[in-house]
Amino acid sequence: MNLRLLHLCDSLFPLGAFAYSDGLETATSDGSIADAAALGAWLDVCLDDTIGRLEGPGLWQAIPAFRDADWETLTALDAELTALRPSSSARRSNRAMGVRLLTTWHALHPDARLETAIALARAGRFGPALCIAFAGACAGAGIEPRRAVEAFAYTRLAATISAAMRLMPVGQADAHALLARAVDRVPAVVDGIIERDRAGARAASFAPAMDLAAMSQQYLHSRLFRS
Repeated sequence: MNLRLLHLCDSLFPLGAFAYSDGLETATSDGSIADAAALGAWLDVCLDDTIGRLEGPGLWQAIPAFRDADWETLTALDAELTALRPSSSARRSNRAMGVRLLTTWHALHPDARLETAIALARAGRFGPALCIAFAGACAGAGIEPRRAVEAFAYTRLAATISAAMRLMPVGQADAHALLARAVDRVPAVVDGIIERDRAGARAASFAPAMDLAAMSQQYLHSRLFRS
């Protein structure tokens, strides 16, 4: 296991993900997610649709582009992934985390490609989306693409569980049992990402309940999370 990958995925890494629930706060507030079974279903959608169809494919394609410093491909991919997110708050939060990841990782592990990516972001030509930024860090650390996608999936699922434990009456044991079940499914989801990429499939997004929840977050009377 690459130790830099462990560092990148650690909850202590100053990514800022703790400030976002990706719509889960809305879903728990309106009663849509009220128990462990409903939370498990939410995790399944996060894994199968958000990671499996959108962020995972983006990360998979971005790693070789970062290795080759192919900025045309990276900027086009980043723009497509951002456009596929219906919620403006989700777009902003995802890019905020992406910029923070890039700048922090570059400060720790200077890399000319990351420096270029940061310059493009400051010029408004590049987000980057979180999965694109994660790809940049992994490319610089020499992490194999499959391991990078699996690790990214874990961080996103773990962040959701962390948010859930602050938003609803779910204990640590039950929460981590749900996380373990979802993590067990990650290799099969990554297999699907690789197969669809070989077939020439593009990234896609269809998670309407999660998108609506994210768009409604701003209307909550009180909030723990920004989105």
